[in-house]
Amino acid sequence: MKPRHFLDLSDAGGDALAAMINDAIDRKAARTGRPKGAPDADRPLEGHVLAMVFEKSSTRTRVSFDIAIRQLGGSSIVLDAATTQLGRGESVADTARVLSRMADAIMVRTDDPAKLTEMARFAAVPVINGLTDRSHPCQIVADLLTVVEQGKPLPGLEVAWLGDGNNVLHSILEAAALMRFNVRIGAPPGYEPESAFIALARAAGSRVTLTADAAEAVAGADVVVTDTWVSMGQEHTEGKLAAMAPFQVDEALMARAKPDARFLHCLPAHVGEEVTEAVFEGPQSVVFDEAENRIHAQKSILLWCFGRLREQRG
Repeated sequence: MKPRHFLDLSDAGGDALAAMINDAIDRKAARTGRPKGAPDADRPLEGHVLAMVFEKSSTRTRVSFDIAIRQLGGSSIVLDAATTQLGRGESVADTARVLSRMADAIMVRTDDPAKLTEMARFAAVPVINGLTDRSHPCQIVADLLTVVEQGKPLPGLEVAWLGDGNNVLHSILEAAALMRFNVRIGAPPGYEPESAFIALARAAGSRVTLTADAAEAVAGADVVVTDTWVSMGQEHTEGKLAAMAPFQVDEALMARAKPDARFLHCLPAHVGEEVTEAVFEGPQSVVFDEAENRIHAQKSILLWCFGRLREQRG
């Protein structure tokens, strides 16, 4: 049987994405009072091993996947390029075939999306995208979970994005297509997201607007999202920082969103650059709920890959 990969949100689809969010809410609630390392009562992935391959540094992805598989009853093993044969020229295809013999699923965090695609092509077990330079679907499952927890329905949601049109925004646009919400993108010229992701969302009926005016992007928004202006591996150019400066999320900008708007940031944050301390630490910020929800999102993604979501079993 062909393994069920989670390379992008479209691999799952809207119904499965909704099922993941519902399952995450239920499992999170059921863990009240339990130690973080204790497995869930049903241990749905008991005996399963998750191999985690890191070619990019990580805090939240590494810890959340490790805790997620433990809470599901399984275990994990961490590999990185510096201490494995990947760093000495072994092919991604051979690595995929070896890991498929030794683990039940593979999570990959890398720069080049082609490496992820090759891993999935040769793996006999599910492969999960922990991040590439093109997309970050696991983060967006956690983001949507956080938004729903805040009492905001996804259909018709108005999401404002400020800053660089990066991998996180690409996955937000893909989610917009699946869950029928709208995205306003405030970005300087030359830093817009890939046009294919905009076209995907618009083709599904989502309203996507691009503007070089940050205030216009945020006006009336339900959710305001930003990310670091310089991603891992990119040069820290003064020119880019200068271009991004008008898109800093400060109190005045947040005041243009709805009074009950929420602020999201996938972290790590450079407070004082893309967001001010007043917003980051303020009452509208849910960034640490969002970070914790990476665990619960990861659990539901893993269960989907194995066909074990509660809705799927029902």
